Amino acid sequence: MYERILLPVDGSTGASEALYHAGEIAQWADGSVQLLYVADTARDSVTVVENDVVDALEQEGEEVIEEAASVLESLGVEYATDVVQGDPVSTIVEYADRYDYDVVVMPTQGERGLSEQLLGSVTEKVVRLCDRPVMTVRTGTERDLSFPYERILVPTDGSSAATYAAEHALDVAAALDATVHVLSVVDESLLGLDVRSALSEAEGEEAAEEAVENVALAAESREVEVVKHVERGSPYEAILDGVDETSADAIVMGTTGKRGVDRILLGSVAEKTIRTSPVPVVSVTESE
Repeated sequence: MYERILLPVDGSTGASEALYHAGEIAQWADGSVQLLYVADTARDSVTVVENDVVDALEQEGEEVIEEAASVLESLGVEYATDVVQGDPVSTIVEYADRYDYDVVVMPTQGERGLSEQLLGSVTEKVVRLCDRPVMTVRTGTERDLSFPYERILVPTDGSSAATYAAEHALDVAAALDATVHVLSVVDESLLGLDVRSALSEAEGEEAAEEAVENVALAAESREVEVVKHVERGSPYEAILDGVDETSADAIVMGTTGKRGVDRILLGSVAEKTIRTSPVPVVSVTESE
């Protein structure tokens, strides 16, 4: 499963949940965590201290890495560290690809440094651009994180991207002996009051049923237990309600990858889910 984990760190207090969660996963999988600090080259960091030229960000990075490493060491988790310079987004994405990590774990809230930009900039761009699964862990919630996951919520609309993510979710569930709750939502905001809308509603119901059934069929070969859910309403709200109703420990969902950092990064459903989910969200991007 997730044996090789990449964890970008910045020293923010709020990111400790992601650090501990990554450590728990590595501990269970007998895996390792690569701690990565990116000294943002867009920030002026070189200064002079006692006649020596010092890169303050790199120095800070070494301190942040050391603190995070002490946590993993206390958990008995194998780890490695790296401090590099560059643009945070492209550096994280390229690093994950170059060294073939199984998953990138990132917090979605923080207090300073890199994490100030995580929601609006860094994390959303990494989610969209990274070919590796990205697990976002929202910090500061009242929901306790638990691992191994026992219940995984998998939203699907039957699209290629959603199907690709569902396959990944089933592999994770098989490794963890977890139950998959597959959810498809008939979006009522797209329906009107005329005859054409009634036909569209029927087609939407049929498509939703087909989407969850396809995931259930794919689960059979993996011997994964699947519970099927078809709901009506707002997809985003239905996903959050589904987390509560199923007591899901995590969400696995698809995104459509687009190369180009300046593009609009995520569809509204995925974006809202990542920003607000009380449980970790694993975003899986289908390669172009």
